[in-house]
Amino acid sequence: MPLDKVKSIITDIKNGKTKPIYFLMGEEPYYIDGIAKYIEEHVLSETEKGFNQMVLYGRDVSVDEIISNAKRFPMMAEKQVIIVKEAQDLFRTIENLVPYAENPQPTTILVFCYKYKTLDKRKKLAKTIAKTGVIFESKKLYDNQVPDWIKRVLAGKGYTITPKAAQMLVEFLGNDLSKVNNELEKLQLILKPGEQITPQIIEANIGISKDFNNFELQNAIGSKDIKKAFAIIQYFSQNPKNNPLVMTIALLYSFFSKLLKYHALSNKGEAAKVLGVHPFFVKDYQTAAANYPMKKVSAIIAAVREVDMKSKGVGAANVPQGDLLKELLVKIFN
Repeated sequence: MPLDKVKSIITDIKNGKTKPIYFLMGEEPYYIDGIAKYIEEHVLSETEKGFNQMVLYGRDVSVDEIISNAKRFPMMAEKQVIIVKEAQDLFRTIENLVPYAENPQPTTILVFCYKYKTLDKRKKLAKTIAKTGVIFESKKLYDNQVPDWIKRVLAGKGYTITPKAAQMLVEFLGNDLSKVNNELEKLQLILKPGEQITPQIIEANIGISKDFNNFELQNAIGSKDIKKAFAIIQYFSQNPKNNPLVMTIALLYSFFSKLLKYHALSNKGEAAKVLGVHPFFVKDYQTAAANYPMKKVSAIIAAVREVDMKSKGVGAANVPQGDLLKELLVKIFN
């Protein structure tokens, strides 16, 4: 898990085991920002920062200018810190860093925030920094990994969360860890230490309806609760901005695709692992499998794809979101 690697890097820094280069790269900016912020706030004292801490931006500097700054000595301090933000803007010339990476200034801590891109690990720079510094790749989590991430982050701060509440956050916010963390921090301001986060707390403080959301629609469909399913899509049609059709279609496609896999499993005990879901939610697939035979699931997946195409204007222009969802539910329940 990236979280374990982050903790290891920060623990080493806390213990004074710093490296001359930290190259933080990858698709998930949350960890990159987190490590860089920790270095920025904790390595130097407030009095040392004035002369020995510098923040540069990739669009404004060259690799040669960064090296020139990195080679100078600190003033009245053991270390200097240079943080290069938006370093991905230097991607065309970043390999020019190789000579410095081979022999970095030991009194400099040089941090690159290289977001949304990665170094080519076959080239010399990546191999060199791996020897003399730290390379950290921050990969995007899959949606089904985010609930466990939420649980671990909260556990580290003394809180717990129910599986349904975690799923509600993911369904509403996706796998953008910065957004998820912002909402968790808001909740921690109003919760007592050790309190459990429930769907009711999410609804009251974040504005996600605990009864009318994609997660509840999935459950209603899986359990063949026709009345509830139609009530939810009626709510969606009245609140389209907060319940975009593209999200509903994506969730239903994922659910029925996993249900197809569940039907094909010879050992249902492996369902959580194979489907990539929390064990708490396996019962939803058991219920749905009893209500929808494999052949029906295949037909439903085809219907979801058809509605997806119609929502994009293929074969049906300007059809309201609510009408498309009603059409889909009719095909699912018939």
